Amino acid sequence: MTDLFLNEKYIGEVDNSKSFLENLKAERRAGKLPGNLNIFYDDSCDEIYLDSSKGRARRPLIIVENGQSLLTNEHMEKLKKNEMKWSDLVKEGIIEYIDASEEENLYVALKEEEITKEHTHLEIDPIVILGLTASLVPFSNCVQSSRLNRGQKTQKQSLALYLANYHLRNDTDVNLLHYPQAPIVRSFMHDVSKFDEHPGGQNVVVALMSYKGYNMQDSLIINKASIERGFARSTFFRPYISEELRYQGGLVDEIGVPDKEVKGYKSEEDYKYLESDGIIYPEAKVEREQVLIGKTSPPRFLGDMEEFTLAASTRREASTTIRHGERGVVDMVILTENEEGNRLVVAKVRDERVPEVGDKFATRHGQKGVVGAIVPSPDMPFTASGLIPDIIFSPHSVPSRMSISHLMELLAGKVGALSGRQIDATTFAGEKEEDLRKELLSLGFKENGTEKLYNGITGEEYEATIFVGNQYYMKLKYMVANKLHARASGRIQLLTRQPIEGRAKGGGMRLGEMEKDCFVAHGASLLLKERFDSDKTRLHVCESCGLFAVSDDYRGRKFCQRCGSNVEITTIELSYAFKLLLDELKSLGFYPKLKLKSKYTD
Repeated sequence: MTDLFLNEKYIGEVDNSKSFLENLKAERRAGKLPGNLNIFYDDSCDEIYLDSSKGRARRPLIIVENGQSLLTNEHMEKLKKNEMKWSDLVKEGIIEYIDASEEENLYVALKEEEITKEHTHLEIDPIVILGLTASLVPFSNCVQSSRLNRGQKTQKQSLALYLANYHLRNDTDVNLLHYPQAPIVRSFMHDVSKFDEHPGGQNVVVALMSYKGYNMQDSLIINKASIERGFARSTFFRPYISEELRYQGGLVDEIGVPDKEVKGYKSEEDYKYLESDGIIYPEAKVEREQVLIGKTSPPRFLGDMEEFTLAASTRREASTTIRHGERGVVDMVILTENEEGNRLVVAKVRDERVPEVGDKFATRHGQKGVVGAIVPSPDMPFTASGLIPDIIFSPHSVPSRMSISHLMELLAGKVGALSGRQIDATTFAGEKEEDLRKELLSLGFKENGTEKLYNGITGEEYEATIFVGNQYYMKLKYMVANKLHARASGRIQLLTRQPIEGRAKGGGMRLGEMEKDCFVAHGASLLLKERFDSDKTRLHVCESCGLFAVSDDYRGRKFCQRCGSNVEITTIELSYAFKLLLDELKSLGFYPKLKLKSKYTD
């Protein structure tokens, strides 16, 4: 007897499990049972699971019977003439939807030619084994699976024309590519997904070669003239929002230019772009934490007695300033109200981003890297026809990654650019490499895509032939301008007196044991003195008992709380974090005695 479960609940037993499963599937295909019912037979436990619950991922497959696909050429003709719909194929039991558990009991063929009598189903097309973004990768059947996974992920991070009405929206942390292009080498899924309406990259000429070592590892070398022509330029948008909140007791925030009497008033320089209503004007160039929207708030935590004192009339500064380390131009200002009827002001700031050393770029094959150098156009290598590549890519990045599709796109892109057409590079069904090679040969180039290049500095011909082609490159959202992090003195933690964490807060970068070893190895050990002085403090120590003493500068006397004033008290420099450790040890009942020794004696 085989146990039977419906939606993970036991409902009974079955005598003959094989005939029961066959009858159940036949009834479902005939439309007598719900189409969302899936059946899974676990032969290890001899159990049948029926599932009709919500939230399961299900996909369509063509049914195969006796080694023949039920989807015939007649059906295909009717579909082309709109005499038949997809829903009709499902109703007639030609296509059925399968979930992950039922697929365990199936034998699915990728192509119709591969069908044997053992097969139970056929894929609609081999490309459906991939997701939407993975199917956009050209020649993805010629790349390692982990690289394909990385490649499809980088497409989500690329800058693009994400929406046509971007100037009316206030999306947080958004980038917009200035001159996006449709790819030359593409999959048919580019048409299905309407990729050309929101493209996310640019077609560039790429040379595979080493150049002065600046494209070591995964770095790229970019032609400066390409950047000046507009390659990979983008704009970064960030909205700043401020609203007039209402508090208990009738107190409210006020948007306007703060008075000098306000608690926490900044310098007049910070308020210089504000108009009479306390709001910045459009197209103002702002930087260095300048105020965008002036605002004052009532004092916090007012008690019953304080409502009638001077504290009640002292308002505090609560203006919206541009983020630490950011700059830009005020794109637009919006005045409106929120759901509660409170006044709401939005100032949208834009910042033009020109590619610089450290910005991240990637292809659709998981070949990602940062800009290692931007070389002036006269110094770049050039071909016999005078063509200067936009990007120089390291050839060492290909063999270990096994991204053959990267090289195939370069070859196909070259053919497409020369012949003025888009190349079909759909997975499992794209144009063949042999045909592309023949076409490239007919266009007057070597069939393998290599060319003779000349040194831009000396004019000498390189001994080796260089692989040159066209590639679709994407600029990713990870830019140096968003990551650059530096500070001198600034805000510190109350407990340890060390700099706070986080770039947005104006914090410092933590230097650990391993970073310290790197500085020493580089011969920059004196830099450690500066780095480890962030919480330097001067303390007074009793040389008799080794505990901290008291130095009363106002009265001009020094004494130890344990030994009195007739002892020698010395001033020392140490880290405040160490002083905190000693205090914590004291709270545990330990006696941390400091033994002092003069560094000038042997």
